[in-house]
Amino acid sequence: MSTTKDAIKSIKPMGFQWETLDPFLFCVHHEDKFPKGNENMGPDSAYLKGRFLGDDFIIKDGFRMYHGKTVPGFPGHPHRGFETVTVVREGLVDHAESLGAAGRYGNGDVQWMTAGKGVQHSEMFPLLSTEKENPMELFQIWLNLPAKNKMVEPHFKMLWSENIPHLTHEDTNGKKAEIEIIAGNLGDKKGLDSPPNSWAADPNNYVGIWNCKLEANGTWILPKLATGVNRTLYFYLGESIKIAGKEIPKYHQVYVEADMDLLVENGNWESRILVLQGRPIGENVIQYGPFVMNTKEEIQQAFEDYQKTQFGGWPWPSYAQVHDRNKGRFAKHADGTLEEKA
Repeated sequence: MSTTKDAIKSIKPMGFQWETLDPFLFCVHHEDKFPKGNENMGPDSAYLKGRFLGDDFIIKDGFRMYHGKTVPGFPGHPHRGFETVTVVREGLVDHAESLGAAGRYGNGDVQWMTAGKGVQHSEMFPLLSTEKENPMELFQIWLNLPAKNKMVEPHFKMLWSENIPHLTHEDTNGKKAEIEIIAGNLGDKKGLDSPPNSWAADPNNYVGIWNCKLEANGTWILPKLATGVNRTLYFYLGESIKIAGKEIPKYHQVYVEADMDLLVENGNWESRILVLQGRPIGENVIQYGPFVMNTKEEIQQAFEDYQKTQFGGWPWPSYAQVHDRNKGRFAKHADGTLEEKA
């Protein structure tokens, strides 16, 4: 029988791209201190000097432009064979896609997109405020699709911040842990439904995406699951924590046994931990850039299909599409359904 010290399988430092385990493909944590925006919803030209515009991933003056040249972000690009889960903690994202769907979301919202058989989309970060800085923090998580669902119709779903469930735990000393349940179930809280063809749609796959905030000197027990589930904790903010009695250096990821209760003890500062878990799909993964399939032949077919169809083309004026400055949070789906938020 396992003991507490067996609960931790490995501890690794985290880089820009975080390592993940099946069924996840990768996770990136973006943090940018964007300045005041100009009339084009981008940074003033003085900030753009000395950058490799179009491929700017080095932090300069507190931020990156990524693939954007006027507005930071990721202009139109294709995907096939997996899902993107974009968790925006602070700031706003403008979404546009080849099937005519669009949106603006952020400040706690989550977009969950099933690329399926193929879609182009853009993710731009408009700097709406001209009076103050426009900080941005988000996670983008790639979740694989099983072979039977890799060629489903593309689909996206909004998990609006107002609807995302939170679990609050208070320990014996009155210290709180607050857990945002983006996917999966925790305690008596049930996460919102994922898109219908997601690996997460079957509760027996135990897919969980949880963002945890622990008060200084607080404790919390992450409850055990079934055997055979991959579970990783990403300690991305704070000074010190212990997991299963072991000191974890800051900005490290911890791969743990999922079938054991896990005691998390925080140090003298507030900490944040992202949890990714799920039963592995267990299929061959062949990835080439934005395409994730099961065989090399399927990757080649993805390139050929994209060259022929552009996955529906691009119906927007710009591949770096941003919406009107005065537009609020919204989601327009490919079928014309419109969601609007304050």
